Amino acid sequence: MSRTAVPHITAIATCALLAMSAPVIAETTHSHDETHAHAHGDDDIYKGYFDDDQIEPRQLSDWEGDWQSVYPLLQDGTLDVVMEHKAEAGEKSAADYKAYYETGYATDVNRILFEGSTVTFFGAGTPLQAEYKNDGFEILTYEKGNRGVRYVFAKEHGDADAPAFIQFSDHRIAPAKADHFHLYWGNDRAALLEEVTNWPTYYPSNLSGDEIVEQMLAH
Repeated sequence: MSRTAVPHITAIATCALLAMSAPVIAETTHSHDETHAHAHGDDDIYKGYFDDDQIEPRQLSDWEGDWQSVYPLLQDGTLDVVMEHKAEAGEKSAADYKAYYETGYATDVNRILFEGSTVTFFGAGTPLQAEYKNDGFEILTYEKGNRGVRYVFAKEHGDADAPAFIQFSDHRIAPAKADHFHLYWGNDRAALLEEVTNWPTYYPSNLSGDEIVEQMLAH
């Protein structure tokens, strides 16, 4: 599925509402690795099994802070141990997992800063900044039967080249401070919901590569 190009920050492909639109169930194929697990009580939700009445609106403050892309860590070999760990329990080789995440993590936006309603994208060119407002959430149903929730925010004003929409997926369906997330962005809201092969992924910027590896291995 093609995505609307956003100059300077194109990626290969990632709340109390003021006016929340009704959730939309979007049938789509999703190949994103859903084998993470959190605390026992959240395990089913984290894997994508939940009831509609468990979903709650979220605010942009859930993602407040300074975040780094993990794509450079995949490229420089820091995440090789994570790929080897996946191969031990999975059905692919470490090289195959790395190729899969090469597509999934790929982005030229290596840092994103969330401050209140302001989002700043740091890519190859001049940083882009815009203000975003809540635009509801969407429920996605994946091919294998599990589901996910995309939390959507729309640009109010800011740099012309900043994306019109950003959509978060962090395996949560209710207010909670994110520890990492997948982000989708572009100018076509509906097209972004169809994007399931490229999901730029971000962890706090104050974490070292080794600390990110430790967190990934714990999931």
